[in-house]
Amino acid sequence: MQQDGGVTGRVQRIGSRNATFQQWQALLDNRTKRHRSAQFVVQGVRPISIALQQGWDFAALLRPTGARPSDWADQVWRDAPGDRYELAPDLLAELAERDSDEPPELVAIVRMPPDDLDRLAVPDPLITVFDRPTQPGNLGTLLRSIDAFGGTGLVVSGHAADPYDPRTVRASTGSIFAVPTVRVSAAAEVLDWVAAQRDSGTAYTIYGTDEGGESDLRKVDLTGPTVLVIGNETRGLSRAWRDAVDGVVSIPMVGTASSLNAATAGSIVLHEALRQRSQSSDGIGANDKLAR
Repeated sequence: MQQDGGVTGRVQRIGSRNATFQQWQALLDNRTKRHRSAQFVVQGVRPISIALQQGWDFAALLRPTGARPSDWADQVWRDAPGDRYELAPDLLAELAERDSDEPPELVAIVRMPPDDLDRLAVPDPLITVFDRPTQPGNLGTLLRSIDAFGGTGLVVSGHAADPYDPRTVRASTGSIFAVPTVRVSAAAEVLDWVAAQRDSGTAYTIYGTDEGGESDLRKVDLTGPTVLVIGNETRGLSRAWRDAVDGVVSIPMVGTASSLNAATAGSIVLHEALRQRSQSSDGIGANDKLAR
């Protein structure tokens, strides 16, 4: 990712739906074009701010023609890398997916990082795999929880919702820029990578989640290198993942609900992992953790 900020080149002005605008517009709802260009649209103060703080590579920064920027917008305009464009307010509102009479201060076009699993090789790994998610909102919500509860990365496995869909980015409230995210076509890619990591000395344990899991979440040790697999919202874990995991955990529940939303279930497990890891770092043993 590009780390050096600063305006590059002159400010270009766009007042009509020209070819450049149409390319940006396609990034909103055309997944193929989004990934072919390896760029996506970022809307909102918090996501843009976090993307800048985390050193993401801005391809372009867009603002409305004739606007008087806030201190925040002026600072980002000066600090972010990438080209500069001023757009007619109604065009910018369209890219922000807002009403034409409420154009945003800024919209960013940001470049995607490579889908390289080695980006997830960090100390004390707690990697979440979301297997074939269908809802961008669920994907974004899970990204927020990974960020909040100390997860170190996300893998989106199989035919799935796009982590760079504007709906995912919005639902993550910027956490996608803080959580390394990698897309893979199938479980085998992750399993081969985990096997290589184990051969190199990182003793990963892979846990799946399911309402019929045989291991109570409160009795599972999540303090070591862990891969947590969340299944599809409707069908749960795929056969490939179910055959590969070291254990399947269940979340204790009462009441009439038989299952939880996938992102909610993942969030609960991640919070339990944070609880255990926080206590472990304070010198509390595994038996003491479970007793509390």
